[in-house]
Amino acid sequence: MKRRTFLKGATALAAVGPSLSTQTLAQSTSPDVLKMAPQANLTALDPIWTTATVTNNHGYYIFDTLYGGDLDLKPQPQMAEGHEISADGKTWRIKLREGLVFHDGAPVKPADCIASMKRWCQRDPYGQLLAKVVEAWNAADERTIEIKLTRPFPMMLDCLAKGDNPPFIMPERLAQTDANKQVTEMTGSGPYKFVAAEYVSGSKAVYEKFDGYKPRSETPSRNAGGKAAYFKRVEWPILPDPATAANALVKGEIDWWERPLADLQPLLAKSPDVTREVIDTAGRGSIMRLNHLQPPFNNPKVRAAVRLAVKQEDYMRASQGDDTSTWQTCRNLWWRGTTYYNGELEDLMPQSLDKGRAALKASGYNGEKVVIINPTDFPDIGPLGDVTFELLKQLGMNVEMAASDWGTVIQRRNSREPVEKGGWSIFHTTGAAIGWGSPALSNLVRGPGASGWFGWWTSPQAEALAEEWLYAPDEAGQKKAAETIGRLALEEVATIPLGQFVIKTAYRKNLTGMLKGSAPYPWGLKRV
Repeated sequence: MKRRTFLKGATALAAVGPSLSTQTLAQSTSPDVLKMAPQANLTALDPIWTTATVTNNHGYYIFDTLYGGDLDLKPQPQMAEGHEISADGKTWRIKLREGLVFHDGAPVKPADCIASMKRWCQRDPYGQLLAKVVEAWNAADERTIEIKLTRPFPMMLDCLAKGDNPPFIMPERLAQTDANKQVTEMTGSGPYKFVAAEYVSGSKAVYEKFDGYKPRSETPSRNAGGKAAYFKRVEWPILPDPATAANALVKGEIDWWERPLADLQPLLAKSPDVTREVIDTAGRGSIMRLNHLQPPFNNPKVRAAVRLAVKQEDYMRASQGDDTSTWQTCRNLWWRGTTYYNGELEDLMPQSLDKGRAALKASGYNGEKVVIINPTDFPDIGPLGDVTFELLKQLGMNVEMAASDWGTVIQRRNSREPVEKGGWSIFHTTGAAIGWGSPALSNLVRGPGASGWFGWWTSPQAEALAEEWLYAPDEAGQKKAAETIGRLALEEVATIPLGQFVIKTAYRKNLTGMLKGSAPYPWGLKRV
């Protein structure tokens, strides 16, 4: 693929040795400052408004959660001191820890938590299930949140502790913002404060330690435990050019590169000062998401034609390189290694261009334009769009590539307009395998339509199956519901899986305390 050829060119440039950076970076040796190059430019700041992973990671610096999931995915109290459940299971009382304050000095109150959870429930698939059974949200006293339900919600703690796009707690005045509009003021109660004055999209984001944050006493574990901030300042230099990022890490101009390009891993392996490590062993899934509202993919037969023709190996080699130890195919919307993976659904994804062409011919497709919105600054995602572009041309579709930066992609995918009016047909992204690990968590298999994830698949059957999973009396019932919804979503092409991969993050060897099974959070990190 052309994109892969370009990236290999970047590898050759990086191997030259001297820094190729187009911006000057000082040597990163301060015990008080951590410099981490994130996976992508931070363009959207509100982690409730968007599901972009870089925004979710940014959210964890600033905001805290009532509960967090540990390394075993078990919910643990975070802002909560504890909880009580009524005998009939219909009333939950969650008590806040003493002394919680926001960055502006205001105390955290139940009203803040209630407004934050209500806003989150409008956007999140798990939150939407919870909202269906909430009769009332109340502040029982100055530290106690009371949730009255119309029926028991057995997965309450699992819901509140979800790792990707959790119910971050923000001040009530911010949480009252319409969930379809971005909150731009970043005031939370988490370990770091966002330095708005130094934020420049495409260049840098900066966070300063919040001295008013009181970490829990437990050992940090994934998104739970004591989030001890040892660095007084964390800087995110935005380095979209992989060669620049690689050289900056090798030369000590940055401390950590979150997602090194696969082609540059051999270069980093040669550096005696760099550690490469897979900290998220479950890995990530790559997907293609289609717009179900507009032609041609409002036609399920056209969607199915694309699904039949997708060859996952092409996508993985283009985005992750030829080292097959870091990626694998997964023809299932439940990823390998997760609870509900039940084998390769080869009948739905035969990886046959001939079958795809025949299906497209029989679908009634009439040459409608397909617009792929695709980032040029995100090496894990951009090549996926390049492969799809070539595939659709081979199928005989009228396809156009709308290339831009990742920030523009995540803004444009909100549009529900026809492509002639700035809409879109396809985008690609990646997500944590465990973050898409159940019918409640995964927006890939849910079909709530207009209130759902970008693409807006509508399936009352899928929504009923999600509730069947949620209220199943045992694990066997949950498994049956999950397997049924997974197959349904792939049959109707809610989402097309493109393969699964792990990331070897890279950081300077003078950093200690890197968390396992985690996104790139600085809790517990120190420089030695």
